Amino acid sequence: MSKRYDVSQETMDTYNYAKFNTSKGTITIKLYPNDAPNTVANFAHLCEEGFYNNLKFHRVIEGFMAQGGCPHSASNPAMAGTGGPDWSIDCETDTSTEPHRRGTLSMAHAGPNTGGSQFFITFVPTPHLDGVHTVFGAIEEDDTESFMVLDNIEGNDDINSIEVVASR
Repeated sequence: MSKRYDVSQETMDTYNYAKFNTSKGTITIKLYPNDAPNTVANFAHLCEEGFYNNLKFHRVIEGFMAQGGCPHSASNPAMAGTGGPDWSIDCETDTSTEPHRRGTLSMAHAGPNTGGSQFFITFVPTPHLDGVHTVFGAIEEDDTESFMVLDNIEGNDDINSIEVVASR
């Protein structure tokens, strides 16, 4: 059964940015709560719970994307990529119409409506993922510092923490 969040508009209005504190530096991503409200609420909930603290970018494919959010990535690397929370969320590809461009934050899944905690950030435009994975944020196009950090992410780099904040 898919998890649905009932978050007040006042709270949703504070879900504007995600700061990914990594071993390579900080990546700041503008979130899209209007396009993907349940995905953003789920991500914010997991961040607030510390779910992502001390995990890894367990799957990094040069020229494609960096994936993180699997709880096994730190404690059981052989199982990295197979874990998540005890629930799934529905895809929001019908309302999340932003394209997968360089720096896009998108929900990873094993098939429609199976996402939970795993996400990926694209290194390049990936239009073949549009309408397949829920885009719920992206690095702002003029944020050269975040792009520099993203460009240096390698497999098994640390995700120290992710925090959702109202402003940069």
